Amino acid sequence: MILTAFPPPPQTIQAGSHRGYRMAQLFEEARKLGWILLKSLMRFVFMFINNCVAIPSYCLYLLLLQPLRIMDSRTFWHIEGVMFKWMLAMVSSWGWVAGYTVMEWGDDVKPISEEEAMVIVNHQATGDVCTLMMCLQDKGTVVRKMMWLMDHVFKYTNFGLVSLIHGDFFIRQGKAHRDKQLIFLKDHLDKFYHSRDRKWIVLFPEGGFLRKRRETSQSFAKKNSLPHLTHVTLPRLGATQVILKTLGPQQENGSLGVGDTDQTVNKPRGLQWVVDVTIAYPNARPMDIQTWIFGYRPPTVTHVHYRIYPIKDVPVETEPLTDWLYQRFVEKEDLLAHFYETGAFPPPKGQKQAVSKEMTLDPVWLCVIQSLAFASGYMWYSVLQYLYCCFF
Repeated sequence: MILTAFPPPPQTIQAGSHRGYRMAQLFEEARKLGWILLKSLMRFVFMFINNCVAIPSYCLYLLLLQPLRIMDSRTFWHIEGVMFKWMLAMVSSWGWVAGYTVMEWGDDVKPISEEEAMVIVNHQATGDVCTLMMCLQDKGTVVRKMMWLMDHVFKYTNFGLVSLIHGDFFIRQGKAHRDKQLIFLKDHLDKFYHSRDRKWIVLFPEGGFLRKRRETSQSFAKKNSLPHLTHVTLPRLGATQVILKTLGPQQENGSLGVGDTDQTVNKPRGLQWVVDVTIAYPNARPMDIQTWIFGYRPPTVTHVHYRIYPIKDVPVETEPLTDWLYQRFVEKEDLLAHFYETGAFPPPKGQKQAVSKEMTLDPVWLCVIQSLAFASGYMWYSVLQYLYCCFF
């Protein structure tokens, strides 16, 4: 008997090929996922160690310099500001290494970086703060002379102690706390802003993240015949008004004056500008702090738009300031709508094309700062270990 081998049916061949392709695809996906998890773990370990050496070193240096604070407060806060900028540069480096960069649009804020300004920013996620930490690094002395207004929860994070020492203000949200918080804010500004030589103050007038406040804001807008906003929410007035009244120059007819050009040590000049910052993420996907830490999102370009207003054009009385502030966020809505539709911000009035530039950080400078942090951590560990052995 002669046995004849017949080839398998075409369906069997196709099924086998499909299974093989599917297995290869699953293996490749598993390999990519494994690499992402490994990279995220390595980044987390590095940042954990980075925090463990940098934050205690910052605190111990300032503790050592307390006699200087008594003898020459201005020099002490100058040194603190430099170290604070380095701390924020470390946070910026976390995103920079992961390929999270910034493209800047609109007005150039560098020429006013040494003058006093209030910065209002739209708020979408925790990554907004990291983005500002990065894009303001190359704006002169802005970062080291800046005061932040942040939610009180931030006080209890790993970076909260640094912000507390630096003199940032932690504000508690909610109607039950609103009036008291505004009083506390005014007292805080009177006590710390000029005494620590602060120049810029940053706040998020929306009072919370977009995803949390959008529905409430739209409902309020509908009841009060206000603009319907999708990409931002209606801002709250309280903190903005307190800052303008406390830090602004002398009022003239319900608006802020142009300030005293004959500036002296005993007579601060006051706010000169309002810098309106609009942050846009590709595909309207905000970036949170977890993304900066673990780096699991592919390299992303965040777009930041600046618009500068002279302080003399800003009203301080409740009703006109409310209208002015609402108008700024209506403009933000238009800017973001245009960006999400076209991938670019619209050109300024009178111009045909919008110009953007990539914000860059010096990798050598970032490496030097990180090296100083680890060297300081080792030095302080050795000093404390020696003192422990001496006394115990």
